[in-house]
Amino acid sequence: MLNIFRIILLLGTLFSLTKVPWPIVKAWAKPLPKTVQEQVNDALDYGFDGMIVYIDKKGKPPVFYSGGYKDRDKKIPADPKSLFKIASISKLYVAVSIAKLANNKRLSLESTLADYFPELVGRIENAEKITLKLMVQHRSGIPNFTNNPAFWENEQENSKKALDFALDLPASFKPDKKYEYSNTNYLLLRRILDKVLGYNHHLYIKEEILKPLNLNNTFFHLKKLI
Repeated sequence: MLNIFRIILLLGTLFSLTKVPWPIVKAWAKPLPKTVQEQVNDALDYGFDGMIVYIDKKGKPPVFYSGGYKDRDKKIPADPKSLFKIASISKLYVAVSIAKLANNKRLSLESTLADYFPELVGRIENAEKITLKLMVQHRSGIPNFTNNPAFWENEQENSKKALDFALDLPASFKPDKKYEYSNTNYLLLRRILDKVLGYNHHLYIKEEILKPLNLNNTFFHLKKLI
């Protein structure tokens, strides 16, 4: 019996080792580099294709550091002007757009998901109680479509119908009772923006946020360079 327990313990230990994030462990175990550039040079060892580090200290000119590649396939090194996808940082632009439109009385933060999409009542639990404010704050309880394993079976194709992977599921919690990051919140907020504006919210963000702030190197699509 003792031998069986030891074997189970050994197998459990070996299995747990397969779940260890070894690149992170390696990064922590290595001696601290003497310079920022040395750290950035190790970008590829940490599993990154490339990275840019920007440091702005008061009273000193800003400094850029780059490492890895901006095009790994063609082995083109990254540089301070390289463009990278900002992924979920785009949620900040959506949140600001919602706030600006609320300030201009074009929408209300207290309006509910059901107000904009009555067809989702019964398909997203608590749709009549979930306000735009709660969605912006990730306090809606709407399930995160990227947490649905079926979504990842064919991410590229399923991204076209992402909302389907959050429908008809139980709420993660009652509105405003907890916080949980959910991509579904912002997928719906983007659709609400399009509905309120009457045109693609990308154009609104460009005209009302990017241009006024002189964010001339921020785009929605690299191919279109909107």
